[in-house]
Amino acid sequence: MMSGGYTNIDNQKVSGSVPAVSDSGRVSVQFTDSGLQTFPPSGVQGKISGGAQPPRDADDSFSRPAGGAPRGSDESQGGGWLHKFTVAAYKPYFDVDTSDVLDRLKESLYPFRGTFTEKTATNPDLYGPFWICSTLIFVAAAIGTFVTYIAHKLRDKEWNYDINLITWSAGVFYGYVTLVPLVLYFILKYFSAPSGLVQLFCLYGYSLFIFIPAMCLSVVPLEIFRWIIAGVAGFMSATFVALNLKAHITSAGESWILIVAGIFLLQLALAVVLKLYLFTVSV
Repeated sequence: MMSGGYTNIDNQKVSGSVPAVSDSGRVSVQFTDSGLQTFPPSGVQGKISGGAQPPRDADDSFSRPAGGAPRGSDESQGGGWLHKFTVAAYKPYFDVDTSDVLDRLKESLYPFRGTFTEKTATNPDLYGPFWICSTLIFVAAAIGTFVTYIAHKLRDKEWNYDINLITWSAGVFYGYVTLVPLVLYFILKYFSAPSGLVQLFCLYGYSLFIFIPAMCLSVVPLEIFRWIIAGVAGFMSATFVALNLKAHITSAGESWILIVAGIFLLQLALAVVLKLYLFTVSV
């Protein structure tokens, strides 16, 4: 009897639950299901929230890579068109890392590559354009104020701060990066070469980055130097936009030349306006 008892004890194994002993003497261990949830969930996507995808852009032909699937789906856009008026609808367009923004800023400084639209086709952002325009507004106001202050002090004249410089700069930069892409979107739609609206906002926003260092260099009190700086910045910005849209606009037929030329000249006109109203000092 004692030996049989010890035999039964030896055949059992210690576990975290009550073992179920079969007639054959084998031990079958059963664990209950855990109440803990798996973290992170296997379906997590994106940088901000799991499964968050940008709302479908206006035209998938320009907003996704060739042969790719549309960005987002109707199922992920619960609420129909009312979803466009929620913050969640635009949150994915701000879902970029610092490295992404820096790479796109560097890309805008090399206008002859013409590869910006290809690199941002699957993930156009509005974060960079917003902060570029906001930075331009304060830089323009600060540099313009500083330059006029020095000019007045050197000639011993009274100087007064012009608050309208901020409001004027905000109207120019925010208005330009919003209205011009919007008008271009409808023009390309008319010529059967539709492009993504967010993609155009992204392209035009980053095209203005070159004007930030140009404004900083405008503190040099030489008029000819300021004209050169404004001209170079305008040429680089115009080339950046025109070359990145050229490959797409060529599908509009013979009119593509006029469209690209108009885009280029309009960007140069912006540089001239900035030179006349921000880089010019009158005492």
